[in-house]
Amino acid sequence: MRLNLPIRAKLTLLYCSVLGLSFVAFFWICDLGFRRGIEITVNDASRSNLEIVRRLLNNSAPQGEQYVRSELRELSNLWANGALLEVADANQTWLFRSPQFLHAVPPVPGKDLAFFTTNLDSSQYRVALGLVETAGQRFQVHAAVPTEPFDQALDRFRIIEKEALPLLVVLASLLGYWLSGKSLQPVNRIIQTAQQIDAQNLSQRLEVPRPRDELRRLTETLNAMLSRIEGSFQRITQFTADASHDLRTPVAVIRTTAEIALRRPRPAEEYREALSRILDTSVETSDLLENLLALARSDAGVVGLNMRPLDLNEHLRKARERGAVLAAEKALSLTVETMETPVWVRADEIAIDRLLLILIDNAVKFTPAGGRCEIALSQNRGHAHIAVKDTGVGIAASDLDSIFERFRRADRSRSREIPGAGLGLAIARWITQMHGGTITAESTLGAGSVFHIRLPVFLGP
Repeated sequence: MRLNLPIRAKLTLLYCSVLGLSFVAFFWICDLGFRRGIEITVNDASRSNLEIVRRLLNNSAPQGEQYVRSELRELSNLWANGALLEVADANQTWLFRSPQFLHAVPPVPGKDLAFFTTNLDSSQYRVALGLVETAGQRFQVHAAVPTEPFDQALDRFRIIEKEALPLLVVLASLLGYWLSGKSLQPVNRIIQTAQQIDAQNLSQRLEVPRPRDELRRLTETLNAMLSRIEGSFQRITQFTADASHDLRTPVAVIRTTAEIALRRPRPAEEYREALSRILDTSVETSDLLENLLALARSDAGVVGLNMRPLDLNEHLRKARERGAVLAAEKALSLTVETMETPVWVRADEIAIDRLLLILIDNAVKFTPAGGRCEIALSQNRGHAHIAVKDTGVGIAASDLDSIFERFRRADRSRSREIPGAGLGLAIARWITQMHGGTITAESTLGAGSVFHIRLPVFLGP
């Protein structure tokens, strides 16, 4: 079962667990080192005693067995550190034996030196067994050193371990809790600042910590997210305001026209004129609503495009037929240049037709009577290129970067007489991007504009 603990509690628990295991490992290593040190010390002591006996036998063996017994007894009396001694000859007859040795220790054949631990007189001793050959005689020597003082020191160390370990774990828990609190202070500041951010102050940002760590990356990521949210919120707010403004005008025109027409009886001609004005305004309003719905669906990601191979030549010819009607109303010259070979792209037929019609309609709107509109199709380096050129009023260089934004119309003072809400180019950009292409514009005031569309060519399955 997973515990739903706060991060601070989880960090403290993890810190204490790791530190507790570290303490256990440390004490275990210390205990192992202590025992190893004791073993080395007592081995060295018993080896030293064995060497003393070896030298004594080398000097006393030529003097006879009684002399050897006497020397060993005197040596045993001189040892005041609790060391014990027993020596046997080749026949395993004990020449000297300390009283604590209650039973004979069998020799270890083939070894000049060996160590073992045994209990003598209820105490533990470390015994060094050695074989000494001198003056044609062979002796087996056992030199024992008590390990009781070392064992007592080890026991005291283990008691300290058992008493210190819980205390250290408790202290580590308190320290871990404090450290986790210090570590989470920047997170708490982030939380406090984030709680203060709402729709009225989306421009506020989180304080970025100085250290280049994960918290700094988190803060920078959140600030970048807030910037994107602020931008989206501003666009939605602007979109709503602009849509409300552009819808208010035609609705007001329809209402006002109807109210004036109904105030008193009028001739049929005046009614026909009022209805005609209402119809024209309704058509414009329907186009605006259709564009708004298209952009709303694109923002929601619910637009499904039927992508299939299309020849752009056919769709440019279709666009020429529709554009000819618009151009004829203003006495404009409209030319369309296609290619002799098919230019295949993977696209949605309705979307491509709408893209071309938007650009043609835009060119016709902003081109004075008697001007020209030219459309040319080409193919280069795996891309289809559509250029829509006009001899219209042109676009200022300062407006080129924003003409594809929603409800943006370049130089409103010069285009206020031209109908439209400024959504066409925004839809054109969206359609182009949905097909993996790009749309750009270049223009000169008073000389006209050129819109360039690049779409990837379909090379087949």
